[in-house]
Amino acid sequence: MFSLRLSSNVTKWQIFKLSIPIFFSNLAIPLVGIVDTGLMGHLESEKYLIAVSIASTFLTIIFWSFGFLRMGTVGLVSQTFGKSDYRELVNIILRNFCIAFIIAFLIIILKPVLIDIIFEIFGASSETNSYIKDYISIRVFSAPAELTIYILIGFFLGIQRTIISSSLIIMLSILNICFSIYFVNELGLNVKGVAFGTLLSSYITFLSFSAYTYFYFIKRFKVIPRFAYKKLFNFKKIFKLLIINFNIFIRTVLLTFSFFWITYLGSTLGEEYVAVNAVLLQLIFISSFFLDAYAFSTEGIIGYALGKKSLKMFSSTVKSSLILSFITGILISIFFLFLAKEIINLITDLEFLRFLTYKYLIWIIFIPPIASIAYQLDGIFIGATQTKELRNAMIVSVIIYLFLSVFLTKQLHNYGIWFSLLLFMILRASTLHFYFSKILNRFK
Repeated sequence: MFSLRLSSNVTKWQIFKLSIPIFFSNLAIPLVGIVDTGLMGHLESEKYLIAVSIASTFLTIIFWSFGFLRMGTVGLVSQTFGKSDYRELVNIILRNFCIAFIIAFLIIILKPVLIDIIFEIFGASSETNSYIKDYISIRVFSAPAELTIYILIGFFLGIQRTIISSSLIIMLSILNICFSIYFVNELGLNVKGVAFGTLLSSYITFLSFSAYTYFYFIKRFKVIPRFAYKKLFNFKKIFKLLIINFNIFIRTVLLTFSFFWITYLGSTLGEEYVAVNAVLLQLIFISSFFLDAYAFSTEGIIGYALGKKSLKMFSSTVKSSLILSFITGILISIFFLFLAKEIINLITDLEFLRFLTYKYLIWIIFIPPIASIAYQLDGIFIGATQTKELRNAMIVSVIIYLFLSVFLTKQLHNYGIWFSLLLFMILRASTLHFYFSKILNRFK
């Protein structure tokens, strides 16, 4: 149902239909953060919430920095799929698997360094630092599973089987929520409980869908996945993969750092603002995961269009996806206008935290429509593997954003942090638009 037989004119309805399962899976992802935040927010001390907010955000930066394992996979898989080279699809996955395991090993052995860095940056209380260390010491061992899950998601997005990639994410999220609730509420493990929840759910999901993907290749493509060393370790293709991955790596590090920067700026105002912004960021992540549904489904179509050299398919996809994304951004803003306070009340029952958070809801309402354009252009550039331009646009945007955020925070306190995030979304869209002609030139 959710794999399109694409014509040269891709309609809004086709993109919407392809995005339906991604909507549901992307809803599941922020629910994990909301449940984890809610579990900590209902404990006796705000230090649990602060510790999980800092530690999970920090590790999210680490893991999302290697988001190229998904994004690079989508672009290469979709273009190779457009050429009907099914054996090379296996090689793309296996090459990225090798890279993922090496990265995961390095993350694990560098655990003490990561803990020292986070202590140095935030300078939290000794009790909060103890909880942070507990969380990271457990969660870091999920790296092999979490990073390889990125690759599996990227593969199924690349071949436009969005219902399969979405099922993977939903399974991961549901397991994570169930384990976390059990470990925290039943076993009383507080911070350790949510870390163990992520660890176990990641490995169960990774092993299940690795087996599924193996048999999917046999059934769908009549190809048995195996290590073909000469084709797998093709220097030219490995070099191309590394260049694509490195550019996306730089882009993703900067993007995730930009969100982490919000947590840091909040800490300069006081620990209570770390908690406030952690709650508000959950709402931002809700909107971004919905808006990313169009970007994710578009990535595969854009790559497929390039593989087929169809400018008409590319142009219709870009137009339809941008319109859909912007309309969805407006609907999200309307939703937050009426229901944001109720969501916040579910996340925490600390009255002082609720009161402070309400003051900044106006920014959560303004951001989604503007951010929708940046998210969608991201997907277009990723599907086209136009990663050099993606990297350069992010570098320019982040540099300007950092200067603006420091100035605005001094002038407007926490309002300045959220105003600067709004400007950051505008900068991302503007810089990517500047490079758009680079993609069009590939159809000549």
